[in-house]
Amino acid sequence: MAVFTEVSEAEAGALLRALNLGELRELRGIQGGIENTNYFVTAEDILGTREFVLTLFERLTHAQLPFYLHLMKHLAQHGIPCPDPQADASGDILHTVCGKPAALVNKLFGHSELQPGEAHCAAVGDMLARMHLAGRDYNRRQPNLRGLPWWNETAPVVLPFLEPAQAALLRSELAFQNHVAASSAYAALPRGPVHADLFRDNVMFEEGKLTGFFDFYFAGVDTWLFDVAVCLNDWAIDLPTGRHDPARARAFVAAYAGVRPFGAAERQLLPAMLRAGALRFWISRLWDFHLPREASLLKPHDPTHFERVLRERSAHPVTYATL
Repeated sequence: MAVFTEVSEAEAGALLRALNLGELRELRGIQGGIENTNYFVTAEDILGTREFVLTLFERLTHAQLPFYLHLMKHLAQHGIPCPDPQADASGDILHTVCGKPAALVNKLFGHSELQPGEAHCAAVGDMLARMHLAGRDYNRRQPNLRGLPWWNETAPVVLPFLEPAQAALLRSELAFQNHVAASSAYAALPRGPVHADLFRDNVMFEEGKLTGFFDFYFAGVDTWLFDVAVCLNDWAIDLPTGRHDPARARAFVAAYAGVRPFGAAERQLLPAMLRAGALRFWISRLWDFHLPREASLLKPHDPTHFERVLRERSAHPVTYATL
């Protein structure tokens, strides 16, 4: 959520008027993240002031974006708390600002819980399962654009920046994940729309209650187990070391399974998918760190964090039975 494209107050105000949302009162760039340009927007009309988030998409195209925006609409209509893209008079929810594809969504209330306890993890697990079930009848299809094909394509680009031991780890793990993806157990995993980036800073809580999931712009159709693994690799680890936190992991998995029980293939492949989730974010953070784009407020994430998580997941596999 860095600022790559500077948006003027005049341009933001023109969008608000086109969406019949009133007049601009404040426009403020959002720091954090590395993919898109994001601003907080405060608008005022006869009903009072309202807050929105304006996103300009720096990598995703006009052709790709309807999947994400309509997915949020679909989930919101099925009771999943998430941002609601605002439509113009023609009903369009994909707009253009500064020549870039853009969307304006309502701002969720609450704050991110960066030191979650078991109750927070259980709430996220429960809602993630509900989100997966709600997406079963979503009629648009788009693969996870940061899935295995992207790992295979991007690994050779980042390998020259790595020390020999790191390069060996990346090569061996990528080979392992290609082997897993070719297995019959992997083919049996249930699939559907996934968030694929549901970290602690992409969930809101208010007075202990989960109030929303946001930042769906890495979403795609993938295995639901991969989504679970991405969450466990953030919500249920010790951040400084990357080590597994059994109590938080059990709370998350029990709550998820209470809504949507895990199948045999999912129980079998949980250790492999935990490694896959760590690999995905290690590769992407290596790419962002060593091949950055210029942006105001840009702060690339430390790639060594997910290297530690991957090493922990490989050295100390967490199975469904031992959660």
